[in-house]
Amino acid sequence: MSDQPDFSHLLKQIQKKYDAESEDTENYLEGLLYSKSITYWDYIHTDALLSLQIQRTTFPDEMVFITYHQINELLFKMILWEISQVAENDDLNVTFFKEKLMRISRYFDMLTTSFNIMREGIDRKQYSKFRHTLTPASGFQSGQYRKIEFASTELINLIDNRFRVTIDRNTPFEHAFNHLYWQAAGKDYKTGEKSKLLINFEKRYKEEFITFMKVYNTKNLWSRFKELPKKDQQDKSLTEAMRHYDYTVNITWVIAHYNAAKYYILGEGGGGEATGGSDWQKYMHPKYQKRIFFPELWSQKEIDNWGTNV
Repeated sequence: MSDQPDFSHLLKQIQKKYDAESEDTENYLEGLLYSKSITYWDYIHTDALLSLQIQRTTFPDEMVFITYHQINELLFKMILWEISQVAENDDLNVTFFKEKLMRISRYFDMLTTSFNIMREGIDRKQYSKFRHTLTPASGFQSGQYRKIEFASTELINLIDNRFRVTIDRNTPFEHAFNHLYWQAAGKDYKTGEKSKLLINFEKRYKEEFITFMKVYNTKNLWSRFKELPKKDQQDKSLTEAMRHYDYTVNITWVIAHYNAAKYYILGEGGGGEATGGSDWQKYMHPKYQKRIFFPELWSQKEIDNWGTNV
């Protein structure tokens, strides 16, 4: 009948697609006859997602705490997804680079403002009690966040300030790993002995981290930026996006996290010590370690005052 839609052009495209993959088009078309239509809850896996919030105590606000951190991890996954597109792009240009940086920055803006959920949405008395069941776990142990750092900058910029002069590109990755800035948060300053926090973290992630460090050694955001033509490196909109990302991650977000921790740990009922036992104030505050992803985009005065005016 002439009023029936003509799908021949689509069928030809489908045929072309599967021919290119040496697949049998008829099998795929027949499969459509038996497949179920998709639903929102099947696509998002809602039931599985909502089954992951498992409390260790009976305090109601522990549910907020767990869910909040799981949302953070989902956002970290989105950030790593955007960074990987820059890392793997064979035809990188200013527009694409800037677009991805601003996407990532918006994710971190969400993370920054979301700390009000913690500050205003969790009863401090409840937290001061259920937090003891989390020992020796800590947000320090977010593997995805460490990967974001590795994927953002050259490894030297993540080394503890005290050891940077002794480490260069020829340094073995394992040696560099043992001198990363966050290692100091899990070691006794006098004996060098590692805390249970750090031991558990390394047992779970060390080999994975070292592999990731090798992969991103030459294709992190800072390295990819320096591969661009000099003219593109001087593009004002791109350098502003780079600086915005650097400041957002290493000052704005960190300070929001620091202030939330200070509110709960040092506030009424807080013991003053993180659940993982780290020297969290010196580890977290940006003015101590001066974590800067793109140091050459900042003046010496800005670096000297990093994190001191917030």
